[in-house]
Amino acid sequence: MWCVPEIDQQFVGRMEDVLALYARPYNKAEPVVCLDERPVQLLDPARAGVPMRPGQPSRTDYEYVREGTANIFCIIEPITGRRLTYASANRNGRSFARALWYVARRYRGARKIHLVLDNLSTHSERCVVAALGAAGRRLWRRFALHYTPKHASWLNAAEMEASLVSRECLANRRIGHFHILRSEVAAWRRRAERDRRPIRWRFSVSDARRVFRYAGIITPRTQH
Repeated sequence: MWCVPEIDQQFVGRMEDVLALYARPYNKAEPVVCLDERPVQLLDPARAGVPMRPGQPSRTDYEYVREGTANIFCIIEPITGRRLTYASANRNGRSFARALWYVARRYRGARKIHLVLDNLSTHSERCVVAALGAAGRRLWRRFALHYTPKHASWLNAAEMEASLVSRECLANRRIGHFHILRSEVAAWRRRAERDRRPIRWRFSVSDARRVFRYAGIITPRTQH
């Protein structure tokens, strides 16, 4: 369910910026890429399950052992279905900087990469520079950042990618070790990348103005 606590100028400006970005025609020189993080709890069975046999499904004991946490960077170019989704040990500033580096390498021929993301504290130039030094500052300049408004992360198409990963890759399974998670996510990404399933975003600026009824608010032009 969409949660919009307050329609103010900043909220409207960021929302319309992202929606206008999604409405752009495909431009290879300025791709639109969305990034989101999905936390994962690593769980190992406390005891071995019973394998499947004729007339009986496999059985898993309800007990489990916590093996820590991990993260999945959900990264997708919605209009084409190109993906760079992968598992990471965490989602700290260094991991975010590495995710930007992966995206920049994938789109090395782009003039500018438009990146949609939310407002985590690690999603900042300061964290990228702290992780990579001067190279981080150069990397940051490769991107035009489009932040979703507070309480409106549903505007990030990468949330749909996170939902696909949850349903199709994790599927309520217990994965107890990071190397297994990394392998499973990589295999899922290869299949999804091969199938090239785009995200067809249909909510537009005009839809937002009709649904949220904020026509009286003047929205400033977003600068990048």
